[in-house]
Amino acid sequence: MITVVDSATQDGVAPGRDLVEAGATIAGSMTRAAAGIVFAPGEAVVQIDDRLAATLRAATDDLAGGRLPARERARAGAALAFAVEHSVLVSRTERRVRTDGFFTEQAGGRIVAREVLEGVVAAARRSAEERRIRHLGYLFAELVVSPDLDAALAARALRLGEACSWRQLALLAAVGRRERAPLPLTPLDDEPRGWTAWGAREDVADLQRAGLLDPPPAVPRPGGAVLPKLRPADLRLTRRGVLVHRLLALDFVREDDVTAALADLGLLPPS
Repeated sequence: MITVVDSATQDGVAPGRDLVEAGATIAGSMTRAAAGIVFAPGEAVVQIDDRLAATLRAATDDLAGGRLPARERARAGAALAFAVEHSVLVSRTERRVRTDGFFTEQAGGRIVAREVLEGVVAAARRSAEERRIRHLGYLFAELVVSPDLDAALAARALRLGEACSWRQLALLAAVGRRERAPLPLTPLDDEPRGWTAWGAREDVADLQRAGLLDPPPAVPRPGGAVLPKLRPADLRLTRRGVLVHRLLALDFVREDDVTAALADLGLLPPS
């Protein structure tokens, strides 16, 4: 259980602020503004919900003492900063912070919001593919304004998302935006000769086998009949895929990452 961090400052610096700012090597200069929103809200231009800010401060308690390897520290700080960034974005829409007990202490001192954030930060710390850290932070921010989703669903989305490579997440993003950016009709080669194309084709097949994409992998027919080739335009997110896409906010995957994933499949010229 993550303990609450008192917001009082020590020597003018709030506990944990340095941790969030340490994420700059991954998240860029916005980490300073994110840290200010959480630790010095009176000085910040924008605000986030007080309960959310308190949860984010609490997440730094066990991490701010410098006991982490430098890269893990940067990943943790970046995940928290991205959670702030996305929270500011969604606060400008009609979506409101949930009021269903998500932030309320339960029996045994359990607070669901802190448990979820602890899982997000732990996932970020072990994420060698650091582009996913943005979307791990976004997951927490999305859950905060999604009262129809509980902590168990968040944990499921986190597990499924961690099991995906970054290219697979980019492919899920491509399928998720297919209505506004149609996917190619060109059939995929089942056994491409180049290693990159072969690996990307395996990524698609693994997403199908994991139940994240429909249709499922084709089953060989009796008598060795030729199977129809899969066209990217035929791919759809399953309900499981929708959960991952929604909570990891894959709509915000950068267009160049989506283009690179499709190029790896041999569907677009390499950039």
